[in-house]
Amino acid sequence: MSVYDKLTQLGISLPAVSVPAAAYVPFVQTGNLIFLSGHIAKQDGKPWVGQLGVNIGTDEGRKAARAIAIDLLGTLHAAVGDLNKITRIVKVMSLVNSAPTFTEQHLVTNGASELFAEVFGAVKGAHARSAFGVAQIPMGACVEIELIAEIG
Repeated sequence: MSVYDKLTQLGISLPAVSVPAAAYVPFVQTGNLIFLSGHIAKQDGKPWVGQLGVNIGTDEGRKAARAIAIDLLGTLHAAVGDLNKITRIVKVMSLVNSAPTFTEQHLVTNGASELFAEVFGAVKGAHARSAFGVAQIPMGACVEIELIAEIG
C-alpha cells in the first residue's frame, strides 16, 4: 500500500509547510538524509500551549505529538515530493514541556512514533529516538519534535 493510500485510510490530509518563525529553514537535505527542523504542537492553527504534569496530561500530550507528526509528514512531503521515496524514518527527537516531576516524556512521544510506524510500516517507520523533558518550548508549546529521514 502506498504511503498516500495509508494516509487516506487514516483520514489524514497533509498540511502545507509552515513558514519559519525565526532564522532557519524547514528542512535540509544532505546526501540521502533529510533533516526536518523542530515543529511545535498546534491546535486550531495556534501553538498548543501547556506544560505536561501541570495543565496537560499524558494522553493529551500524545495527541499533540501525533499532530506534530502529521505536520512533519507535510514538511517531509514538501522536501521530497513523494513520501513513497522515504526508505526509513531514521531519528526522532522530542522535547516535552514538562514539570520537574513529570516522567512520561517517552509516552507522550509515542504519539508521533506510532503514527510513523502506521504510515511507513514496521520496518521503515521504526526509528531511533530521544525524548527530553524541558523547562519551556518556544511560544509555550507543549511539545516540539524534529525528524531525520532517509530517501532512496
